[in-house]
Amino acid sequence: MIVRALCLAAVLVVALAVPAVAHNVTAGADLRIAQTIAGAEITVVIKGTSRVPGPLRIGVIAYQPVAGLSVGLEVRSVEDGRAVTGAAQAAADPRYVQLRVERTGPHELRLRAGGEVAVVPFRVLVERGSMGDLLVYGGLFVAASLLVGGLLTGAAARPGRAMALGAGAAAGVTVAAMVVVFEPWLPPPVPEGAAPAAVSPVAGGRPYAQARVVTVPARPGAGEEFTLRLDLVDGSTGRPVDDLAVHHEALAHVVVTSEDGRYFRHVHPLRTGPGRLEVRLRADRSGRYLAHAELEREDSGGQLVTAGFQVGEESAPADAAKTAEGAEGAEGAEGAEGAEAVGPGGVVAEPGSGGVVPRLQPGVPVAGRPTTIELDVPAGVRPWLGMTGHLLIREQDGGFLGHVHEMGAPGSRLRFTFSFPAPGRYLAWIQYATADRIETAPFTVDVTAAEAR
Repeated sequence: MIVRALCLAAVLVVALAVPAVAHNVTAGADLRIAQTIAGAEITVVIKGTSRVPGPLRIGVIAYQPVAGLSVGLEVRSVEDGRAVTGAAQAAADPRYVQLRVERTGPHELRLRAGGEVAVVPFRVLVERGSMGDLLVYGGLFVAASLLVGGLLTGAAARPGRAMALGAGAAAGVTVAAMVVVFEPWLPPPVPEGAAPAAVSPVAGGRPYAQARVVTVPARPGAGEEFTLRLDLVDGSTGRPVDDLAVHHEALAHVVVTSEDGRYFRHVHPLRTGPGRLEVRLRADRSGRYLAHAELEREDSGGQLVTAGFQVGEESAPADAAKTAEGAEGAEGAEGAEGAEAVGPGGVVAEPGSGGVVPRLQPGVPVAGRPTTIELDVPAGVRPWLGMTGHLLIREQDGGFLGHVHEMGAPGSRLRFTFSFPAPGRYLAWIQYATADRIETAPFTVDVTAAEAR
C-alpha cells in the first residue's frame, strides 16, 4: 500500500508540472504601463486584485510637472462588454481610484486626456488554490482519519486491520511530505483569467513585427504639432500585430532625435487600435529626424524599428554645409566658455545638460570593450520605467541605437556599463527621474579602434 501511495504521489507531482511560458503573469501583481499623453509622461498603475467580483484600483503617476491633469478611465470586459468609468488625477504621489470588476479575463482600459485616447489591454487575474496545498492537507486529513481508525480497531483486538489502517496513515503522511518537498520546484498554478495556452506553439516563437512609420501630416512644419504613427503587421498573415508584451513598463519605447542630436525625446506611444501606436510630438527646427522604436511581441524576441522623417523644408547642400560649420563653431564656443563642460577623452556635454559631464573608464573608450559610465545626480532620484537610470546611445549617423539601464538602488550616482560596437562618434543621453521631473543629460563620446596585435 505504501508503494502504491508513493507512485501516486510521483504521478501527481509530474502532472502538476505544467510547462512555463514566456512573460508569465502573476495574480495579485501590479501592472505598470508608461504613456505619453496630453504632453505629459505618466505611468498608469493597475493594482492587482484578489477576488472578483471585487475592487480594481487604478492610479496615474506623473513624472513631469502637470497642473490638474485629469485622466478619464473606462474599464471594459472584452468577454461581456460590461464597463465601469471613473477619473484619476495625475500626480507624483497619486490617489488611487477604485472601480469594480465583475469577472476575470481580458479587459481594456481606455484612457482620455487632452483630447487623446489610448486603449490598454490587460487581464484581471485571481490566484487559484494550489493543487499541492490540496494534496498536503488532504493527505494529512486521510492520515489522521486512518490513524484514529487504527487505534480504535486495535483497541477492539483486531491487530491485522489496525496494522493496515496504520500503513494507510503512513502513506498519507508520505504523500503530504513528498508534495511539501517537491512543491517549491513546481511552477505556480495558472491564475484564473489567464490567456489559454496555445495548442500548437509557433516553432521558434512569433516572427518580428513589420512596421510602417509615418507622420500625420506627412511633412509637419517646424514648431507644429504632429502625430508619429506606427502600424504593426504580422508578415506571415498580414494581420495587425496586437500581442505586444509589456517590457520595462511600456508597450513600446520610442526615441526620436534630430540628425545632429540636439532634439531628443524618449516617449511611450498610445495604443489607439489593434496594431497601431501613436504619439504627439513637436519639433522646433526643420531638418531630418530619426525614430527608433523598441518593442517585443509575446513569445518573440525584442526588436528595434528604425525610420526617418522630415520636418519642414529640406536644406540645400550649401546651406547644410553652412549649418554644419555653424554647429561646429557653436560647440567650440561652448567648450571655450566653460571648461567644465569638457570631460576626459573628448567627452563633451551638450546644451541642456547644465555642464554636467559623465566620467568614463577608460577615459577614451575602445570599440568592443566594456566602458563604465558614471554620472553624479542629486539626491531624491526615484525609479522610472522600473529602473533608476537609462542610458541611450546613438551612432552619429543613426545606424545604431543602444539602451542600457542602471540596475542599482536610487542614490547620488548612476553607473552604466556599455560596449561601443565600432569606432566613431556617438551621441548619448542619460535619463533619470527626480521628485517632479525627468532629467536628461546629453553628451558626445569619441570611440577609438582596438590596437591591432
